[in-house]
Amino acid sequence: MRHPFLIAICLGLALLGAGDGQAAPERVVSINLCTDQLALMLAAPGQLASVSRLSQDARSSSMAELARTLPANSVRAEEVFLYNPDLVLAGTFTDLATLSMLRRLGVRVEVIAPAYSLEDVRTKVTQMGGLLGREAEAAALVAEFDKGLAALEQPNGKRPRAAIYEARGYSAGPDSLSGAILAAAGFDNVATETGLTVGGVIALERLVMLEPELVVLPTTWPGASRAEEILQHSALRELQRQAGTAPLTDRDWICGTPHVLRAIGGLAQPRTQLGGAE
Repeated sequence: MRHPFLIAICLGLALLGAGDGQAAPERVVSINLCTDQLALMLAAPGQLASVSRLSQDARSSSMAELARTLPANSVRAEEVFLYNPDLVLAGTFTDLATLSMLRRLGVRVEVIAPAYSLEDVRTKVTQMGGLLGREAEAAALVAEFDKGLAALEQPNGKRPRAAIYEARGYSAGPDSLSGAILAAAGFDNVATETGLTVGGVIALERLVMLEPELVVLPTTWPGASRAEEILQHSALRELQRQAGTAPLTDRDWICGTPHVLRAIGGLAQPRTQLGGAE
């Protein structure tokens, strides 16, 4: 027969967080699109009290349907505090005043930095699992991600040259998450030829002269800003006609979650059409 004292110790250890001596949180509020999705993938039933409103928009969130089952917040400190959270999940670019106020109110706030590589995806999943006390679930998700990534691995062969081109002429470089997606799909990034690393602006004239074989363009929406006018330029349209295009679907590209596998998979057909596989 097991000693009651030993049972109590085991139960206590099971409730601890990722080795930091803190109990697994019971009321978690996420106020960032990317932490929303990581938490939705890993949280225990009833553990997640609220997610940001942005996560319920299917244009930007891969988990909009599940997010809509939870109360949405507008990332305001006063609103978040009313949920009585014992943990708030935020991103690097979350409003500092909001984070400062929550901390002054005695709320634990954890900030998760953006992912810039596929290795970062594994790191963010593991980090979220630790914060939620869901380490085993996080390890299983990382294993599933690695399995999916291996299935999408491109065979040796030609690597077509591609460019990611967004509003204001912004192009993601090789040291960005979008760049990592492009590389994993079997493409060389023409941004490298301009000296860009994480990313920066490429003039449309320069892009045309680079002659990429594929242009990856964002989805445009009604009421778009003037910054997106460049995406309608006749020179870009002619480049599209000559080179071919693929969509950059925000919900699968912008957050470091296992959903980037869909972005990588979505580039498989264009690569095959360009003769990028043996």
